[in-house]
Amino acid sequence: MTLAREAKGVRLDKALTDAAATPGLSRSRIRALIEGSAVNRLSDPAQTVTDPSAKVKGGEVFLITVPPPLDAEPQPENIPLKILFEDGHLIVVDKPAGMVVHPAPGARTGTLVNALLAHCGETLSGIGGEKRPGIVHRIDKDTSGILVVAKSDAAHQGLAAQFAAHDLERSYAALVWGKPDRSDPRMAGLPAVSFEPEWVRVETTIGRSRSDRKKMAVNVRDGRRAVTRFKRLAELGPCSLVECRLETGRTHQIRVHLTHLGHPLVGASHALHLSALHQGSAR
Repeated sequence: MTLAREAKGVRLDKALTDAAATPGLSRSRIRALIEGSAVNRLSDPAQTVTDPSAKVKGGEVFLITVPPPLDAEPQPENIPLKILFEDGHLIVVDKPAGMVVHPAPGARTGTLVNALLAHCGETLSGIGGEKRPGIVHRIDKDTSGILVVAKSDAAHQGLAAQFAAHDLERSYAALVWGKPDRSDPRMAGLPAVSFEPEWVRVETTIGRSRSDRKKMAVNVRDGRRAVTRFKRLAELGPCSLVECRLETGRTHQIRVHLTHLGHPLVGASHALHLSALHQGSAR
């Protein structure tokens, strides 16, 4: 590729990212390729460049050699999947309850990633140089619902950008204990709660509980901003069916926020997860 003359003085990794004609070559990917001696300057002086922060002169010609993607560390496993949509760039899966999305300590096998590696096989073109599905959002192990997964670097970047810009809407229906009511003085008195025409808005920080690191809690010192909107749809005996919409996507966000309001999720609850493309259920 030939850099524009206006790129003079720009960092090499940024200049190459701006000039890259190959979709999916992110700046972090290009930085790794530079550091891995996969970028060569063809113009004078011709040389392999390994410093991503080096300033370019502008007008230079570079060759980026992208190596074949490496096999992913998780192993493919022939696990049945409910596929709602698939093309060369992405796959939409209805994840069953009980399945972990990504391998982690205590769940190295039997995950959605293991299943996708087996299903997609050679159609994975590589995410960050590795043959793996690009997971851009997750749902809890015990929650079923729709997941949109990238099969290429370009799709991975595009989906991640849409989630960051809130262009994809996530909505759940949850069965909770009690009857959340806008007139409830306890709920109305919480500083985290505000009221909109249709929705109750909850904003806190969410992070690891100080007393139990396996659990998430609100208003912890190192927590991240979390916003949930919900409204009651129906009363079902001692429980209520509520719709929740997420502005952010923190771990166990709905579970933590509704518990904070005094209306924890019921164990047999059935939730609905929505994306911009499809609709599915979660429990």
